[in-house]
Amino acid sequence: MKDKSKLSERDICSKFITPAIEKAGWDRMTQYREEVNFTDGKIHVRGKLATRGVRKRADYILYYKPNIPIAIIEVKENNHSIGHGMQQALAYADILHIPFVFSTNGDAFLFHNKTNPSALETELSLEEFPSPEELWQGYLQYKCLSNPTAQQIVEQDYYFDGKGRNPRYYQQNAINATLEAIAKGQNRILLVMATGTGKTYTSFQIVYRLWKSRTKKRILFLADRNALIDQTKRGDFKFFKDKMTVVQKRQVDKSYEVYLAIYQGLTGNEEEKNIFKQFSPDFFDLIVIDECHRGSAKEDSAWREVLNYFSSATQIGLTATPKEDEETSNSEYFGDPLYTYSLKQGIDDGFLAPYQVIRIGLDVDLEGWRPDANKTDKSGAVIEDRIYNRKDFDRNLVIDERTQTVAEKITEFLKSTSRFNKTIVFCRDVDHAERMRSALANLNADLIAQNSKYVMRITGDNEEGKRELDNFIDPEQTYPVIATTSELMTTGVDAQTCKVIALDAEIGSMTKFKQIVGRGTRVNEEFGKLYFTILDFRNVTDLFADKSFDGDPERIKVVKGDEPVDGDFGNYIEADIDLPLANEGGSYGGINSGPQDFFVPKSTNKAEKVYVNGVDVTVLNSRQLYFDKDGKPVTLSLKDYSKDILQSNFQSLDQFLQTWSNTDKKEAILQELQEQGVPIDELLKAVDRDSDIFDIICHVAFDQKPLTRKERANNVKKRNYFTKYGEKARKVLESLLDKYTDEGISNLESLEVLKVNPISEYGSPLEIVKSFGGKQQYLDAVKELEQEIYSIA
Repeated sequence: MKDKSKLSERDICSKFITPAIEKAGWDRMTQYREEVNFTDGKIHVRGKLATRGVRKRADYILYYKPNIPIAIIEVKENNHSIGHGMQQALAYADILHIPFVFSTNGDAFLFHNKTNPSALETELSLEEFPSPEELWQGYLQYKCLSNPTAQQIVEQDYYFDGKGRNPRYYQQNAINATLEAIAKGQNRILLVMATGTGKTYTSFQIVYRLWKSRTKKRILFLADRNALIDQTKRGDFKFFKDKMTVVQKRQVDKSYEVYLAIYQGLTGNEEEKNIFKQFSPDFFDLIVIDECHRGSAKEDSAWREVLNYFSSATQIGLTATPKEDEETSNSEYFGDPLYTYSLKQGIDDGFLAPYQVIRIGLDVDLEGWRPDANKTDKSGAVIEDRIYNRKDFDRNLVIDERTQTVAEKITEFLKSTSRFNKTIVFCRDVDHAERMRSALANLNADLIAQNSKYVMRITGDNEEGKRELDNFIDPEQTYPVIATTSELMTTGVDAQTCKVIALDAEIGSMTKFKQIVGRGTRVNEEFGKLYFTILDFRNVTDLFADKSFDGDPERIKVVKGDEPVDGDFGNYIEADIDLPLANEGGSYGGINSGPQDFFVPKSTNKAEKVYVNGVDVTVLNSRQLYFDKDGKPVTLSLKDYSKDILQSNFQSLDQFLQTWSNTDKKEAILQELQEQGVPIDELLKAVDRDSDIFDIICHVAFDQKPLTRKERANNVKKRNYFTKYGEKARKVLESLLDKYTDEGISNLESLEVLKVNPISEYGSPLEIVKSFGGKQQYLDAVKELEQEIYSIA
């Protein structure tokens, strides 16, 4: 046999590890998987392109039954110790909720047993690898699931649809944790899973396994919207077919096993109230409450009355945004979350789309607006003389020009990216949504002429708009493209291809904010949806500062008055941030007492709304937002910010010149500086000269006067150092110098430049190199040319 120390990791697996686990009784078809990718790889946004990062991959995951993982094995090459992969394996085991962890190099196993603290790590020979039954019994004991009834529940098979769909690891964690909790007698369970992570599919697998094991025979699935019930029936719950019914028209039929209902269908006004009481209190064994942060979270709500009536049933609450305040509490009713999968985790794993933010500050919002003396509204009435601010606009004061400006900026952004990117515009109310629809229609009249449904208002009071909701969320349907809304689309809308969310409404609730962000977090690679953009007109994204927000943006761009609202983030640094841009003094968006000030009670008197026009509305100049190397926002100028980082790398101009001169590939220096947070591209754009990055760095960090590339090239020509070379070599160097003048230094450092006109006119790369005496002599000549270019004499 080949020397084991020279075998690859894959060879170690196939020749030693797979035989060892199969000999121990693990079935190849159902009980172990090799090279398991359990994340998709975080999506990184670069300009207008998006690429995936590295997936997390386990060498082996062992299952007692499919989707019930109990062990993980990390394999390393034989020139490592047996425990070399243990730390990596333990990290994966924590993510996957696995108690038995093995590391190996093919000689033996290091076994980390979380169920046995007195003998946490032991060494096992290849022949001593434990059997499935040994580990499963240890697992059951560790989880306190040793009684036969508990085992019947947790050993129940998952549902498989024959199409290869399997739960993702976090869904698997939530499902298994829920069944284990129920098997131990827990009757109130809260699962917190970010929008877009498949809460309904997760709940179906829970319901199926409990129903199949006959642990729970009659089940109620509760939601607060018909659309959610329709999606559930037609989607993940369709397996139940004739065993399932939707409670509607206040009719109760007790012959089914699975019931889908909205709260409103079970409750009502005084005459028709308490429809749910047609069922006996112990009729249901299991109740699943979707979006449980809504009505049922409040103790005195009519919806909570339904849950209290069926108090003997096991109740599972599902939400992306558990609600906790003085009046409403999910955890008080359900207890602390049994399992949480956050927006941040979803983005980091690559299952959810990252997002970038463009913040657009309008002068009337940031400075306020005071009417001129005797200024009248559109009906001719004199407007009350006071300062109106962002909270007033579209609630009790409507400025036509403000609506127009917002619509223009949304249109501008779509034109810079794609005018057919699905877009949701969140407005203050139905009236605002209609005015925004009209403004957007006028600005996109050419596309409206092609299809009148290009822009549509989708609100609760508009039947035509509601009918188009399914088309908006259907990836196969082009129209509608832009949906203006107020409340209807904040939750329960699975808009897989939504690429733009525009915020033009005050949002005081973190719960609502997370739900709105969740409208864009679905990933759909087939239709090119890998990330989305938030256009924030109301500083709503100040809520990033709230400690309860758990999914930071990729990048934030604060628009200046003289720049377009477009998809170009090239001059903004990417970062995972904890806080938004703070104004001087530490407040956010000019609101001193924090995010709670965003709360605005709904107006009860619509007649009080005043409509006005003839107001000049513009986008104010604003600071650009940068991030330090730790991802924290800073408010220094671009030059000062970059100067700090550069001077931390180079203590003096001489040190920088020496480093630059001694580095064969100048691109390597630039790459390293970019990784440390120096915004190279931004610096180049900020200087109004056709300068080299060398000069920009000298200027920013050491106050040297920058030269243009043309000035540097002319200085080289004046020194006439080319005369020592033969005619062909001299012409090649002169052409390289011209190439530097046009394009910069990077192209000179590659031999590929010899294949490009006009240099290629002097012969093949081999012939050109020979004119210098050989490849090394050519490279030496190019290095000398660079030294001449960057000479400061």
